Amino acid sequence: MEGYQKGRRGKTLEAPEVVVVRLPLYLRALSQLAEQGTQLVSSEELGRQLQITPAQIRKDLSSFGRFGKQGRGYDVGHLLGELRQVLGLTQEWSVALVGVGRLGRALLGYPGFRPEGFKIAAAFDVDPRQVGQVVGGIMVQPMHRLEEVLGTEGIRMAIVAVPASQAQQVIDQLAACNVRAIVNYASVAAHVPPHVKLRTIDPVLALQSMTYYLREDARP
Repeated sequence: MEGYQKGRRGKTLEAPEVVVVRLPLYLRALSQLAEQGTQLVSSEELGRQLQITPAQIRKDLSSFGRFGKQGRGYDVGHLLGELRQVLGLTQEWSVALVGVGRLGRALLGYPGFRPEGFKIAAAFDVDPRQVGQVVGGIMVQPMHRLEEVLGTEGIRMAIVAVPASQAQQVIDQLAACNVRAIVNYASVAAHVPPHVKLRTIDPVLALQSMTYYLREDARP
């Protein structure tokens, strides 16, 4: 498939993780440009929009192939399609949610997953008050059915929205069920096997990093 570099023996080379993390930013920007009817965009224009240097954009995209032409820029529609292929977004991905508290319920009701190729197909909780309820069109399952349901549905991605004290145990269970990608909302530095990808989203850490820039304002 166009967009991947090949090694000497024809094997696909993994792009650096920092590059993969930036690809969805490019995808979103290109989608917005396409909606506006823009057909061509330069790395300079993308850079201004995303606050990333044009050189970095060109370097990132060159990891997956040659998409632009010097002096002409990138064909928005073509590059958008190529990046969707690179990210595996030409299909719909089923996702499991573990933890149906306030955050979990909000995620089940979030309408932004489906248009981007993701469907929460199963939800789990240990609380018997939650089990059996239908939230966002999904019936909450007990945790003892985790392996069975994930296997039947072929689910390999999961979101963890449980308290920090339970997060590592849940992540271990998911990894044992052949889940390969986990988004963790618990405020804990969780560990996963090498073959599992983990992203932790902690709004408290984000706020704490921002107070660095406001500390002068907070002084009496």
